Formats: sequence, structure tokens, C-alpha cells
Amino acid sequence: MPMDSVARFLAALNPEDRQTVGAEPRDEQEGLAAAWERELEADDELDTLDELSPPAAEAEAARRVLDRRDG
Repeated sequence: MPMDSVARFLAALNPEDRQTVGAEPRDEQEGLAAAWERELEADDELDTLDELSPPAAEAEAARRVLDRRDG
């Protein structure tokens, strides 16, 4: 069964951030997950990393999304 984008986004986060984001309202989680998916699609550097390690690319994209939000 495929995971939804929020579940995939949460899985890409480090444990501390996963707990923090997991406690936020679902609509906030969905917004972050959408931003994460856009980051994965738009960044060419992540495409290269994704070929080497998909989990590392997803984690990097998640870190960037949270950095922008917390910026």
C-alpha cells in the first residue's frame, strides 16, 4: 500500500523534526509535504542525489523545506 505524501514527508525527516511536524495540524503537514514534493521535482542537484540514494535526496529536500519555514 503506497504511503500518502504526508507520510512520505514525515518518514524523510529526522526523528526530532518528525515529532514536531507530526504534532502540527494536518493542513500544515499537507502544506509542508506539498512544498517537499515541489522541492524534489524542481532541484536538479536532488535529481543527481536521488539516483545515488533516494532516501538521502528526500531527507535533504525535507531539511530545506523546514529551513525555509523556520528561516
